[in-house]
Amino acid sequence: MSSQATCRVVDPDAEAAQRAAITAIEKRLWADGTLDESLLPSYQAAFRRLEQLRRAPCHKFIIVIAVADRPQHLQACLGSLLEQCQTFGYGGMEHGAWRNIAVLIADDSRNASSIAWHGELARYFTRQGLATHHFGPDEQLELLRATPAAELARILGAGAPDAEGNFGHKGQAVMRNIAHLKLRDMAAREADQPLLFYSVDSDQEFKVKVATSQGHGDKEVCAVNFFHYLDEIFTRTDAEVLTGKVVGDPPVSPAVMAGNFLEDVIAFLQQMADSRPDDPCRHHLAVTHAEGEAAYHDMADLFGFRAAAAAYRYRCTLTGAHAEADCFAHFANRLGSFFYGEHPTRVSHYVYSGAPDAVQPARTVYVGNYVFRPGGLRYFIPFAALRLRMSGPTLGRIVKSEIGARFVSANLPMLHKRTVHSTGQAEFRPGVQAKAGAIDLHDEFERQFHGDVMLFSIERLTAAGFPLQTPAPAVIAATLEAVRADLQKKYNAQHADILAKLGRLRALLRDPAHWWNRDAAQAATVEACQVFIANVTRNFGENSPCYARINAAESWEKWRPGLLEAIVGYPADSAAWRAQLVA
Repeated sequence: MSSQATCRVVDPDAEAAQRAAITAIEKRLWADGTLDESLLPSYQAAFRRLEQLRRAPCHKFIIVIAVADRPQHLQACLGSLLEQCQTFGYGGMEHGAWRNIAVLIADDSRNASSIAWHGELARYFTRQGLATHHFGPDEQLELLRATPAAELARILGAGAPDAEGNFGHKGQAVMRNIAHLKLRDMAAREADQPLLFYSVDSDQEFKVKVATSQGHGDKEVCAVNFFHYLDEIFTRTDAEVLTGKVVGDPPVSPAVMAGNFLEDVIAFLQQMADSRPDDPCRHHLAVTHAEGEAAYHDMADLFGFRAAAAAYRYRCTLTGAHAEADCFAHFANRLGSFFYGEHPTRVSHYVYSGAPDAVQPARTVYVGNYVFRPGGLRYFIPFAALRLRMSGPTLGRIVKSEIGARFVSANLPMLHKRTVHSTGQAEFRPGVQAKAGAIDLHDEFERQFHGDVMLFSIERLTAAGFPLQTPAPAVIAATLEAVRADLQKKYNAQHADILAKLGRLRALLRDPAHWWNRDAAQAATVEACQVFIANVTRNFGENSPCYARINAAESWEKWRPGLLEAIVGYPADSAAWRAQLVA
């Protein structure tokens, strides 16, 4: 692979020695598989020293943060970015600003107060040295006025405010595509320096979650120098698109996690039934699983992963002396967060696996953590106007089909936090409706199912040469029908599994022999569990509107034309988009 950029250094020998020192510290930092926090300050300082030896880093990063009515999440994200800069010093500062880091806030909010808050955050962090631009609705509309809306409607949406005059909640895919146009203009002003675009979500942070030993809980730490290692990869290789992943909360919908979570909740209650409420909490020991990725996904086999063979144990997050009853109460109060995307029993942690700048072939884009050269702007988020879930994996299949080995992944995961700590809920989550404690997921569930239909249809089509070779519409239609039929069987089998687990959980919770049913002090804990069961039943039970919709012929008649039209029209959309990028 060829180098795409060069760094000038003050003293090459001193730089080489400093790099060797960093490698040595890094190996000791993760020597036994867990973080040695005592070495972290030295590790961070070693990178700051390296920056002093380099006259200029190779690449400037523009971080694109898509956000919709999430000011608290956005503040945490930007705060972690500033900490990343201060901790590792990538690029150094010039005139009070970080020389090679800039931020674009792509705002898809509807709430005026959120838009104002996001704008104020941009101004605040700019004063702190992070050049941050708030790309709000008015500026988006101004940019779109110069864009042929009709030709790009499947990419950019309607391109106009709705009937109420709002230009928010267009969906993350449409918002990211509009932001790509802004990045095109920004890239034209940065022609004198190698540039990388770094797409992240507002509910992510530039940290990693690590598991500690001896039951000391999890920690969120600034232990990965994201910019340094990304700079190394894009300097040393000809990679065009790179994807990272996430640690912490799963990057998927509750629609595809209910079965696994119910299994874990059942196991937790069984453990509680074998204890006494005043016993010291025994849920702090580290538990290691070898199942690999996608342990949170009910249908992990769809993605080539082996399903977990057993339930996962809950790892208590309470500190200080406390009893089993305290742990049970805390766990019960966290159950509602599942509907906003948490999976308390299957939180993922960063696992060091050697040099973070090592790469391997990729097939899935994590839209909340991927990096690309300016040429990668040609890869818009596909089928954006349909608002499907799984848009990142779908994009990944298309990118892989076109650039092959230049699409890579690296072990550079960002910390993912679905909910706000103070409420246990997301500030805003599309497709999740909550009213008086009742949760309705049917919209998200439908978008998940049909997003899967689109993803695995594209997977089959790209294997046959799409999009460089476009099959006849009849072939595409047949592919959609076949994939839908396969996924219906998968989803319906999972539904049967969920129903069985719901029955087991109800019986376990209600058993009068268990201590929580014989002590009035546990009433609130039991009630929290009952609310959780009621919401699972509402969405995934016998009369589930979610499964009814994906099995209804009339529902498929509504979705099928849009899916078919989007795939048939993709080559034309792609050509129009690429023409717009050079307009």
